[in-house]
Amino acid sequence: MKFGLAIPNCHGDFADIHLVAEVAYEAEQAGWDGFFVWDHIGDKWGDEVLDPWVMLAAMAMRTRRVRLGTMVTPVTRRRPWKLAREVATLDQLSTGRMILGVGSGGGIEYVNYHEPGETQTHGARMDEALELLSLLWSGERISYEGQYYQIENVRHLPRPIQQPRIPIWVGGVWPNKKPMRRAANWDGVCPIGKGVSMTEQMTPEQAHACFDYVRSQQTSGQASADYACVQWGIMDGKDRGHDAALASVYEEAGANWWIENLSWERGTLQELRPFIRQGPPVRA
Repeated sequence: MKFGLAIPNCHGDFADIHLVAEVAYEAEQAGWDGFFVWDHIGDKWGDEVLDPWVMLAAMAMRTRRVRLGTMVTPVTRRRPWKLAREVATLDQLSTGRMILGVGSGGGIEYVNYHEPGETQTHGARMDEALELLSLLWSGERISYEGQYYQIENVRHLPRPIQQPRIPIWVGGVWPNKKPMRRAANWDGVCPIGKGVSMTEQMTPEQAHACFDYVRSQQTSGQASADYACVQWGIMDGKDRGHDAALASVYEEAGANWWIENLSWERGTLQELRPFIRQGPPVRA
């Protein structure tokens, strides 16, 4: 089991870029394996919002080992070729530590900014965008003619350090099965439970059912590859033995990454620093 943290890129001192970079350093020193940020641009939770890519660049400059990424990027709100450049550049900057968490997105960040496309097409647009990302990261010269995206005779260099691509983890709401079928084709799944709040988590039984379904959708080749099954989790940080036992239960359910869900509902970033400095309760 690997252990990571995810924080908002918005609201209060979570939008303090200097603090975020320092906390990322502290997380690495404490032994966490990953540090992830939300990807919002103008949010229902307040006007204080940082750009996630600048956040990740600042974090990359303050760390050497911890994996970095988004949880999650609404791909259909991005131009795939611009996103490909941003994430590949961060992979270079971090010496191969980037992970791209993705989701279909929706809500006021589309409506208020008059983003194109209907909600019903987000899944199909996302599938094309993910295919394009993988092609662009190959470093080969490509053309692409899709229903939603088209490019002609382009080549993206330098390639990401990670090959054949930067890992793509697909988010979705369980028990909705369509995003889980999508996740089976990529490098990881990071589900949230339907109706689960930011201070709750899926039960071990729900997590097991989700991971088992994703695995059932994979080919034998996909099933044998390194694959991330993410539990979007909540530990109390007070009883480390209890936290270790809780993580073990989810590991038995199929999770191999625990990502601690931190937000203002659990405190300010300053208030959460003691929890982060404790590090994860157990090591793989």
